[in-house]
Amino acid sequence: MTNIVLPPATIGIIGGGQLGQMMVLSAKAMGYKVGVLDPTPQSPAGQVSDFQIVAHYDDANALESLSQRSDILTYEFENVDMTALAQHKTILPQGTDLLRITSNRLIEKTFIRDRAAVPVAEFMAVNSPEDFRIAVKKITLPAILKTVNGGYDGHGQWEVNQLADIDSILTDFPTQPLILEQRVQFNQEVSIMVTRDAQGKITKWPVSENVHVNHILKTSLVPANVTDTVSEKIGVIATNIATALSLRGVLGIELFVNGEDIWVNELAPRPHNSGHYSIEATNVSQFEGHIRSITGLPLPAISLYQPTLMVNLLGDELEQARHDFAEHPEWHFHDYGKSAIKHDRKMGHITVLGQENIQKLQNWSQTHEQRDV
Repeated sequence: MTNIVLPPATIGIIGGGQLGQMMVLSAKAMGYKVGVLDPTPQSPAGQVSDFQIVAHYDDANALESLSQRSDILTYEFENVDMTALAQHKTILPQGTDLLRITSNRLIEKTFIRDRAAVPVAEFMAVNSPEDFRIAVKKITLPAILKTVNGGYDGHGQWEVNQLADIDSILTDFPTQPLILEQRVQFNQEVSIMVTRDAQGKITKWPVSENVHVNHILKTSLVPANVTDTVSEKIGVIATNIATALSLRGVLGIELFVNGEDIWVNELAPRPHNSGHYSIEATNVSQFEGHIRSITGLPLPAISLYQPTLMVNLLGDELEQARHDFAEHPEWHFHDYGKSAIKHDRKMGHITVLGQENIQKLQNWSQTHEQRDV
């Protein structure tokens, strides 16, 4: 096989959050050296990497330094300076086109609909109050107005459910480019992780059923409670998107399900929060899969050991989990090592395997929801 980057080569990761941390841990276990670029000293990924460059992501000199010290580059989030990345000669298997598509909601939705030929909810570009007035007449309410770039965990979004919402938004209209998306009627939110190796072979993880609270992922249950037909349809959707992207690295695909109807919601050009369960519950985690894909290594078929639940620890839930950890030998407890606890911030997660442990963790989570901090 050609185009394989083997250990002990150095992988440079742009972004030092928890996704980067779990990438580092997988890469280090395989014998790679890892460097991280992140503006926060002792970032979660920096704590476990060989070196961290403390600088902002758009710092050209810092990117150059990371590039020179790395044999291969990857990223753990969407909002990366594509122009700066494109100037470096270090191998970037994911490329910048993936970032261009997934960092802009309008481009992303158009790509999914037109290039991948996959269902999405109705949408329209909105660049002015007049555009907004036209869009709400053409797209059936309820809908969501979102910024085209940036925004996550509910930020940069405005619900448009009735005329009063339209008037409220027009009173203080956002100045950045926007997209109005129809809110489809669904009964389940699900996701699937997919990757593609250097030879074009596509590998998929099981479908996860997700619950969000205040637009933030709270739990992921695997396998999702969907029919075999729906699961197969989602697998085809993942394959179509990965093929259309010429994907390298892991891609997270969020979807809405209503009976047999499926719509793609969003793409994430990296491992995804709802795939964290794979660290303990599958033979190859999404993070190892990401490292294998970008370095050119093959992947086996993915198998799930047991039904699994992952619960995000938000805000001060982390402190309660630290306190209770000694009483729960069934927990796979992940503390991201973030320096400050903030409300609605993802501070860690817990994964359990087996139906009995799933019920116990659900009960614990419902009892210890985060308080204002």
